[in-house]
Amino acid sequence: MLRSVILAASRSTRVERLVATAPFTRDVVRRFVAGEGTDDALRATRELVADGLTVTLDNLGEDVVTAEQAAATRDEYRTLLGVLRAAGLTPAAEVSVKLSALGQRVDEQLAYDNAKAVCVAAQEAGTTVTLDMEDHTTTDSTLDILARLREDHPSTGAVLQAYLRRTESDCRDLATAGSRVRLCKGAYKEPESVAYQAARDVDKSYVRCLNILMAGDGYPMLATHDPRMIAIGEDRARWFDRGPDRFEFQMLYGIRPEEQARLVAEGHTVRTYLPYGQDWYGYLMRRLAERPANLAFFGRALASKK
Repeated sequence: MLRSVILAASRSTRVERLVATAPFTRDVVRRFVAGEGTDDALRATRELVADGLTVTLDNLGEDVVTAEQAAATRDEYRTLLGVLRAAGLTPAAEVSVKLSALGQRVDEQLAYDNAKAVCVAAQEAGTTVTLDMEDHTTTDSTLDILARLREDHPSTGAVLQAYLRRTESDCRDLATAGSRVRLCKGAYKEPESVAYQAARDVDKSYVRCLNILMAGDGYPMLATHDPRMIAIGEDRARWFDRGPDRFEFQMLYGIRPEEQARLVAEGHTVRTYLPYGQDWYGYLMRRLAERPANLAFFGRALASKK
């Protein structure tokens, strides 16, 4: 119920204006979002890499409805990759791209062409790209574009969402040599016909998918903050004799930083998902929906400013 309320708020322009204009929410937002510009992203990346973390950067913005908006997103990623390269931060830092931000809802070929340009820029910078996954209506299109991109850029990463009923099958298809696959639980509101609704069922699916990826020949990227899933991931890595160079954990910027540091100290590869950009509101609300416990932090921050 709480998750549904938060997701509904993510679509409310009234709530967005309240959050965006209230001065006491600024510190809360900064915990989860690096900032609005490339300089903010570069600063945060430097800090994370200095702490032994790797990074994937996401330029926020997915409500793209014109080719011009998609081109602007493409160009921002190319600029970002050039800045990261100049700063010597690749390959510790890669980028995550939403195809909707590159024009997927306008034209699939447009999204592919823009994603291709970003992949070329990433290759020139000495790093790579991961294609974020969005709601279930875009899954087939995203996987089709992924397959096309991998013809010339085989290191392009995929994202699969464990709450979708189809994901075990997708894991089997993608657990191949050289295939980078980020496994997350999923944060979009989906109908029961395509997605598990109960948290317990989502967790079970996550473990089944995790086992498929760990048993395969690809490179699993376990995106989770759940202590049980992390422990299972560590156990499965030992079972399948995967060293720290053969899988990684991924966590969101601002979420469980102490756990990220612990895993790094134990020799694991940990990649922090670092968002930045002006379109931060929808992202922030989905993160709260994915982990409603974050509302407690938000509430404490508001109370401290009264």
